[in-house]
Amino acid sequence: MITFENITKVYPDGTSAVDDLSLVAPSGKLTVLVGPSGCGKTTSLRMVNRLIRPTSGDILLDGESTNGMDEALLRRRIGYVIQHAGLFPHRTILDNVAATARLTGKSKREARLIAGELIERVGLPQAFATRYPWQLSGGQQQRVGVARALASDPDFMLMDEPFSAVDPVVRGQLQEEFLRLQREIGKTIIMVTHDIDEALKLGDQVAVMRTGGHLAQLATPEELLTAPADDFVADFVGRDRGYRSLGFVTAAPDLAVRPEPAVELGSTPEAARAASTDDWLLVVDGHRHPLGWVEQRTLTGPITVGDLNLSGTVASRTGTMRQVLDASLSAPSRRGVLVDADGALIGSVTAAEVVGSLDEIRSAKGAAS
Repeated sequence: MITFENITKVYPDGTSAVDDLSLVAPSGKLTVLVGPSGCGKTTSLRMVNRLIRPTSGDILLDGESTNGMDEALLRRRIGYVIQHAGLFPHRTILDNVAATARLTGKSKREARLIAGELIERVGLPQAFATRYPWQLSGGQQQRVGVARALASDPDFMLMDEPFSAVDPVVRGQLQEEFLRLQREIGKTIIMVTHDIDEALKLGDQVAVMRTGGHLAQLATPEELLTAPADDFVADFVGRDRGYRSLGFVTAAPDLAVRPEPAVELGSTPEAARAASTDDWLLVVDGHRHPLGWVEQRTLTGPITVGDLNLSGTVASRTGTMRQVLDASLSAPSRRGVLVDADGALIGSVTAAEVVGSLDEIRSAKGAAS
């Protein structure tokens, strides 16, 4: 647990970066600090490992004040991941990761064994161990940065915009990989980001800060979306928060799912018309995995990949209502495709049916309360 007790940071020129900040980052959970530029989120993060010293107040690690701790020993207890990974360019990936394990007294052999395990754990092949940072992509370097922070087996981790320097696709992949990793390791983590969507996706709790270093609201992602504390939080979270809050609502078990006609890739126009007379027909592979939609009137021969409309998304039957609604809205047929745990077709649902199911869920919650 990381506890901020009335933390204030005022610079010599009188600038107040953080003002009387009090919050608790629970053990084994990820707390995200988010807010506009100049709100003090990075300053707050760096005061935990004393890269910046607070003007007043106290920060405690599992109840122990950091004020009197030796800085070197303090920092060895805390993993630190920064935006551009900060790898040693002259060392291999294996030795980059092993470096922090060596700082905790591990032998070279022990440190390298730990590093090898962590390289795989963050989703990199062992073949990367002998490469150098310049031989890796930005996203791969960030994975190495996370592995290096974990190599000392710290109780606490600080992450300063760790995924912001990569493209959106890689960023999404890193977020998913990190969520998987956190489920396995359960570290106490504070992360800084300027991206509210990233904060809502990754955080167990989110601290929204306003300019001047004031804490505006500390809440779970769902609470931020459904009950923002004031207009500032509501504006920062975004006006589409009602739709985004559906990401925290599991698809209702009684959501009506209709059978969806489908044909396999390579089917003839005649076979397609025999399967369904609708304008849009779903195409699947031999394992009933949805591939895309085909507009029947455009078919002049057996269905090929080039005939497919790929705009529709696919949702898991056990996914969230946001995923199900998105599948319904994005499909050219306006029928959202639902699949089972193996990705095989179950059926489809319309947006109207999803909204109707949401009304039933809200009514049930209202009755229960």
